[in-house]
Amino acid sequence: MLKILLPTVMLIPTTLLSPPKSMWTITTTYSLLIATLSLHWLLPSYYPHNIQSQWAGIDQISSPLLVLSCWLLPLMIMASQYHLQHEPQSRKRTFIAILITVQPFILLAFSTTELMLFYISFEATLIPTLILITRWGNQPERLSAGTYLLFYTLISSLPLLVAILYLHSQTGTLHLPMLKLAHPSLTNSWSDLLTGVAMLMAFMVKAPLYGLHLWLPKAHVEAPIAGSMLLAALLLKLGGYGIMRVTLLMNPISNQLHYPFLTLALWGALMTSSICLRQTDLKSLIAYSSVSHMGLVIAAAMIQTHWAFSGAMILMISHGLTSSMLFCLANTNYERTHSRILLLTRGLQPILPLMATWWLLANLTNMALPPTTNLMAELTIMVALFNWSPLTIILTGTATFLTASYTLFMLLTTQRGALPSHITSIQNSNTREHLLMTLHIAPMLLLILKPDLISGIPT
Repeated sequence: MLKILLPTVMLIPTTLLSPPKSMWTITTTYSLLIATLSLHWLLPSYYPHNIQSQWAGIDQISSPLLVLSCWLLPLMIMASQYHLQHEPQSRKRTFIAILITVQPFILLAFSTTELMLFYISFEATLIPTLILITRWGNQPERLSAGTYLLFYTLISSLPLLVAILYLHSQTGTLHLPMLKLAHPSLTNSWSDLLTGVAMLMAFMVKAPLYGLHLWLPKAHVEAPIAGSMLLAALLLKLGGYGIMRVTLLMNPISNQLHYPFLTLALWGALMTSSICLRQTDLKSLIAYSSVSHMGLVIAAAMIQTHWAFSGAMILMISHGLTSSMLFCLANTNYERTHSRILLLTRGLQPILPLMATWWLLANLTNMALPPTTNLMAELTIMVALFNWSPLTIILTGTATFLTASYTLFMLLTTQRGALPSHITSIQNSNTREHLLMTLHIAPMLLLILKPDLISGIPT
């Protein structure tokens, strides 16, 4: 763990001290090297030695998410180059340093085996994200978006802190393997039921569950491209990961608590997919599609079966790459047309034919076309939910149909139709953008060949 964590921390002084001309090259190359080095976490031979110290350990649930977080750092740096080009050198350095600062906290949150350290790193990711949105966002509404993000996250995570302290007073430890051994630590009493709700609520807001999701579209729309990628691909996954970790500790969740959460998650997947069909803002549409996909992840994590956990894991990784790629594509459109409104940025296929290819690939993976891992994940989750209750097929089936509808709507609106008269000249797509899209789509295509690397099941 330290051989990835230390180089990541050392990337901050490297950014601040590198010469201005080669700063982007050095930081991108260095972070790509760290990303390549992190791939060894996916190897099955790695797990017999997974508990590396008292505070960190890597297993099948955390390793795919750790690799995803390392993989996305160079992509975020690459995507931010254009919108920072007119900024002074000191601001560019600050931006990259803040982007890198989030990384150690995310790595700690995904790999820690101690609940209090998990809580601290879970909360610490909020500060750099908030700075990114409120300082480098595009519109004045970014302050309101930052306030929403801050208050939703803080209000929901204070009960989590109280629940963790209560758990410590009851069991005498916060070490995850020890808590699993002291398994029936939560009984059916009211205090333990409330502890369960408190522990889940912070992750439900972060994931986010439908009804607690209002901060997400605001934050996504106002964030710079790196902020959107960070939110969609990594911070939402912290919520999903937290739910998977906490549900394993709690017995009564399978008796009382999972009904309201499951209902809201599945109904939310349906509702947010419908909302997507009415969106006029491209980033808002992609943000709502994230809520829809994470609804399936929450529903799967709540029923606590091996199949469901496996489907949730695969969907989190696939969605992380897909939504990040869609945000990058939306950003390339925004950089050229300076508008996110779908009606004003339509018909770009004849002008940017290569970008249209990336749009097609990203949309096909988003709508879970065979043989992508998105389809495998959705089918696994649907089968697991059907096995739990056959009626869920109505909700999941409709949600899948609506997902395909809004994805096609997004593709046809952005790429087809007559070109708006106000677009007279447009900048060509460049190598940096094509490399960025390739680094998003390549892992997705390669994982089709061996999806068990990210399935969360011991191989």
